[in-house]
Amino acid sequence: MLYQNRMYIALITGGISAERDVSLNSGRCILKALRENGHKVRVIDPMYGSEMTEEDVIFKDIISKDYPSLEKLRKLQKEASVKYTECVSSSLFEGIDIAFNGLHGKFGEDGKIQTLLELRGIPYTGSGVAASVIAMDKHFSKSMFLLNGIKTPEWVTLYKNKRDEKNSELNIIHNKIGIPCVVKPNDEGSTVGLTIVKEISELEEAINKAFRYSDKVLVEKYIKGREITVAILGSQALPVIEIIPKEGFYDYEHKYTKGKTDYICPAVISGDTAKEAMNTAVNAHNSLECSVYSRVDFLLSDDEKLYCLEVNTLPGMTELSLVPKAANAVNIGFNELIQKITDFSMGKQDAI
Repeated sequence: MLYQNRMYIALITGGISAERDVSLNSGRCILKALRENGHKVRVIDPMYGSEMTEEDVIFKDIISKDYPSLEKLRKLQKEASVKYTECVSSSLFEGIDIAFNGLHGKFGEDGKIQTLLELRGIPYTGSGVAASVIAMDKHFSKSMFLLNGIKTPEWVTLYKNKRDEKNSELNIIHNKIGIPCVVKPNDEGSTVGLTIVKEISELEEAINKAFRYSDKVLVEKYIKGREITVAILGSQALPVIEIIPKEGFYDYEHKYTKGKTDYICPAVISGDTAKEAMNTAVNAHNSLECSVYSRVDFLLSDDEKLYCLEVNTLPGMTELSLVPKAANAVNIGFNELIQKITDFSMGKQDAI
């Protein structure tokens, strides 16, 4: 479908987070949709700074079954702030009507690129700076959930600069959270650095692993149950999806390897539970002041209680991604979804 209001769009993809490969995969799909919708698109990868880079060079990486090594991440992120600033302030963004933000993770989903775009006066897709910052910080977002009456698993936050109190931390975790528990970096996505700890002997190594990716680590109470997610588009919740990995848990490999996970949409749950999940998702989205679109992840416990885990302000847009699956369930195809996100971000009210 060609849209009458054709625009000049900068598609920002790749970046230098642990989710770089995922972003590139999302970028390929978004690029195809934008061009099929009739827009003129310039592909920009902040990893290259102000350098004009050919699309085939940007998209040369393909998604692997595991997230990038720490060595690769540190190499990518060595000059992160300089490269991103050079990129957004360069001629690459001249004449752009809007930037479609296809980044995931740090430097793309955490308010940094949003701040730079706002300083230059360039409209962009998705949530604003404040919502991006809070949603990316799991400790802050969970605190906001509690303030808004949204149930979330109990947690303890650990800080790298207080590692001298390690024994005290372990005692607090043991007494307050217990085993099993979930250990994860405070500001990563796609289960990067996450461990489900089943024995107390595994706890310290799980914490050390998470600290390799963040200066803050969350230790969350383990909730046995089903994984569900709800996408928000505009102000509306889309149908609930249940996520069923074929083995283990929904880790990086199961998220991005075709055939590793089953997705049921709409989820086979009671009507009351589905309604509660959708209402709670909208509440969580609004509590962080998110806008345009997001994806809210939950655990549905064995006793039918909903626990909100996080809000993803820039959810994936690959062929395996959940927001497109939910949109498709209400007859919104991928190209139309991308157009709606663009239109909402431009402040239009006629996208739904």
